[in-house]
Amino acid sequence: MKSSGTVYLVGAGPGDAGLLTVRGAELIGRADVLVYDALVNPDFIHLAKKDAEIIYAGKRAKDHAMPQEELSKLLVLKAKQGKTVVRLKGGDPYIFGRGGEEAEELADARVAFEVVPGVSSFAAAANYAGIPITHRDCCSSFTVFTGHEDPTKPGSVLDWDSLARVPGTKIMLMGAERVRSMAVQLMSSGMPPGTPVALVRWGTTGQQRSMEGTLESIAERVEQSGFSAPTVVVMGEVVRRRSKLNWFEKRPLFGKRVVVTRTREQSSQMSKRLAELGAEVLEMPTIKVVDPTQREAMVEALLGLNTYEWVVFTSPNGVRSFFDAFFKGFNDLRDFGGARIAAVGPATAAKINEFHLKVDLMPEAYVASKIAETFKGYQDIENVKILLVRAEVATPELPAILEEMGAIVDDVAFYKTVPETEDLTGAASKLEAEGADWVTFTSSSTVEHFNSKFDLAALKQRWPKIRYASIGPETTKALEKLHLRADAEADPHTIEGLVRVLLLQK
Repeated sequence: MKSSGTVYLVGAGPGDAGLLTVRGAELIGRADVLVYDALVNPDFIHLAKKDAEIIYAGKRAKDHAMPQEELSKLLVLKAKQGKTVVRLKGGDPYIFGRGGEEAEELADARVAFEVVPGVSSFAAAANYAGIPITHRDCCSSFTVFTGHEDPTKPGSVLDWDSLARVPGTKIMLMGAERVRSMAVQLMSSGMPPGTPVALVRWGTTGQQRSMEGTLESIAERVEQSGFSAPTVVVMGEVVRRRSKLNWFEKRPLFGKRVVVTRTREQSSQMSKRLAELGAEVLEMPTIKVVDPTQREAMVEALLGLNTYEWVVFTSPNGVRSFFDAFFKGFNDLRDFGGARIAAVGPATAAKINEFHLKVDLMPEAYVASKIAETFKGYQDIENVKILLVRAEVATPELPAILEEMGAIVDDVAFYKTVPETEDLTGAASKLEAEGADWVTFTSSSTVEHFNSKFDLAALKQRWPKIRYASIGPETTKALEKLHLRADAEADPHTIEGLVRVLLLQK
């Protein structure tokens, strides 16, 4: 009989992917079943195994994809099937997250479980809004309470008189729709109407928005602006420190929504950099890299590696695909032979360096066509045999120029790009529903596949303020073929150059 599995109740933190614990990330990577809530950063899904079962549990106030009783039964069932189950919960499982109830259900069913704490939004949202919860000059304690009590109870169990009298900072979670009643209750119980109040919506994420007022004025401000959940409410003198300590909302790309269209494997570097600068990032890979349609030429090239004087890589995808194929046939890197290596761009060169190989030649301008010019200044390539490692569909310009210079060129496809159809994180739906400030393109194929999915001209018509950013001339040409223009082009033609050009735009 198969032994019972284990359920891990894991705190996913408040939204910023960097605030997930190391233990939490490790367990997501081991999970056979991942059950996640609405407030969990959807990017965490990518940490799971490719064959993991992903289950959305909803659990926002008006979005219950799965009733609590059904959810608890599901956790028990999956564990008794011998599976490792991760129940990923926003914030901390035991802080207004019903984690205690779920743990009791597991204990009653004699299912092994472990609880992994998470960073709670009550501390993190205040921090990211520039509000210290305690401060020696004005506050040595704090009180946290929920604005969303059990609806089956006959009345509120909150003692408003005590809350109003207790000194220190007061923090209400899950109470965006109850701000007016909260303010009335606290003022009626003696709390000064002029008490500073701040609301933080979607704290720690690129969607974060903050609002300030007083206990007397905040409800009207919330209602006029339509400020809604998920929100943390902070009350007390510490709110006055916000004007000086508001570090997160002062970052250069704060308030900008940027779409990243790279392959899923490549997007993390760019997404992380943009997020660090304050942007809300929608990772929306439009392509994925797969084996070429015909593998014969690739196999022949690998078997004949020792006949080439040069191997030219034009992209990181080419490097990755080449060595994936190489190590399926060879166990020793020395079997690469004595060929010199040329690379287009520092990202390609960096990928080559990961295999402890040196790049002998790289053009100053990071475009493939400049490789030929760089060869002219390096050596005569008359009768020199060159392996060109590229995608299945690629511009014929480079091999044609090299052959005009007298080289013997084998232009071999080591991979092809195909459309990425999955939208596990809901980024595509969000773009269509809410638009974006920028869509970034890192290759002509990302333009083509993105256009086939969204119709760039129609997207621009629907969201006129959206702008398109290109990594370089070839990518810009792909936009121009669609009768669109690049609102910005990176210089240099690198990921860092693309990020830099966004920083320069207003």
